[in-house]
Amino acid sequence: MDRLMELNGIVNSFVWGPPMLILLVGTGIYLSLRTNFMSLGKLGYILRNTLLKIFKKEQKGEGEVTAFQAVATALAATVGTGNVAGVATAIAVGGPGAVFWMWFSAVMGMTTKFGEVVLSINYREKTPDGRFVGGPMYYIEKGLKMKWLALVFAGFGALAAFGIGNMVQSNSVAAALNVSFGVPHIASGIIIAVISAVVILGGLKRIAQVTELLVPFMAAFYIIGGMAIIIMNISHIGEAFALIFGSAFTGTAAIGGFAGSTVQLAMTKGVARGVFSNEAGLGSAPIAHAAATTDHPVRQGLWGVFEVFMDTIVICTITALSIMLTGVWNSGETGAALTTLAFNKSLPGIGGYIVSIGVLLFAYSTILGWEYYGERCAEFLFGPKAIMPYRVLWIPFIVIGSIGGLNMLWDLADTLNGLMAIPNLIGLLFLSPVIIKLTKEFFSKQYVEEEKNVKA
Repeated sequence: MDRLMELNGIVNSFVWGPPMLILLVGTGIYLSLRTNFMSLGKLGYILRNTLLKIFKKEQKGEGEVTAFQAVATALAATVGTGNVAGVATAIAVGGPGAVFWMWFSAVMGMTTKFGEVVLSINYREKTPDGRFVGGPMYYIEKGLKMKWLALVFAGFGALAAFGIGNMVQSNSVAAALNVSFGVPHIASGIIIAVISAVVILGGLKRIAQVTELLVPFMAAFYIIGGMAIIIMNISHIGEAFALIFGSAFTGTAAIGGFAGSTVQLAMTKGVARGVFSNEAGLGSAPIAHAAATTDHPVRQGLWGVFEVFMDTIVICTITALSIMLTGVWNSGETGAALTTLAFNKSLPGIGGYIVSIGVLLFAYSTILGWEYYGERCAEFLFGPKAIMPYRVLWIPFIVIGSIGGLNMLWDLADTLNGLMAIPNLIGLLFLSPVIIKLTKEFFSKQYVEEEKNVKA
């Protein structure tokens, strides 16, 4: 067993090390160049055609859930404890410059996520019972004709979900509730397991219905608290941005409880935070997007851009600026404790509760979203008969995670989560001509007509 964990440590240092981060961001840069930086150039159009549709609830084409329900399910899985604790750790270790590199990886990640969603819709399948299924395993099998690589991805995904999407999240919730409200870890685990089971056992439509309401609420709850801190410290906003941009290319000297940081460390921590936060390139989110009601792959791909924008550019930036503007970034604290310190400094009495409740909601939503990812991977491997056993197996692991059990499995799942990216990136790069073709097709036809209607 010790030898297995030693081997896992070696593999983990690669899949979450600089080579993989370079590959992930490099794929985003490549796709951005091939699409003429569409995610930036068309950002106004993208936000207008996603935000407005949330309220209008427009639907065109076929699908199992609405376009917004699909992105809400994806955001539920993506927006997790990393948006609170992960960003804080990146700043605590990499310095303020890490925030710039987090933004950079997110901008490139918008196009990566766009490409994943486009391929997922293009190669999705409709099951005999009327469900729509898709994701990397389907576009690898149908687009690249590499069934074995599709099976590898599905295997990694089905197992990795128990770590990143289950036990790690329930443990974070249990810890937050214990510190803030004195709730025993086991009690938190049982409660989370019960309220998760009620939703998960109902399948995608029930998950989508819950996340459609939960994601906007939890995001607004945390964003309002963070924005209050930013407004209260707005006089220091210029200094914060100067420090972020300056440290990104010069490093940060030791100050207070901060040990100092090089440019390389700031870059590594910032890029890693961006990738871990929005999951662009890992291949998870397109599994949820595949069920969306849409009339064109690119139209749903726009929601992929929106997803990364909301997760990293908005929510992670709220966390980062709260820490920077309150001046606690060099206090020596790290993780959720650092974010809590920042919120408590400007919002004494309630700041800590905002962070704790935010962690609770973010983690719970991640448990719902990642169960669906793992379930679809299991179905690809073993057929529809695997769906209900996977859901049932998911529930007790929530309790196990809440009490800190099976740490060895956490480590293995973390490695498998990183390994998911390899077959997915192979699919993205080799199927990039399909992404380019569909993008040109959409923006030369639908986009032109829609812009004419807007101007009219």
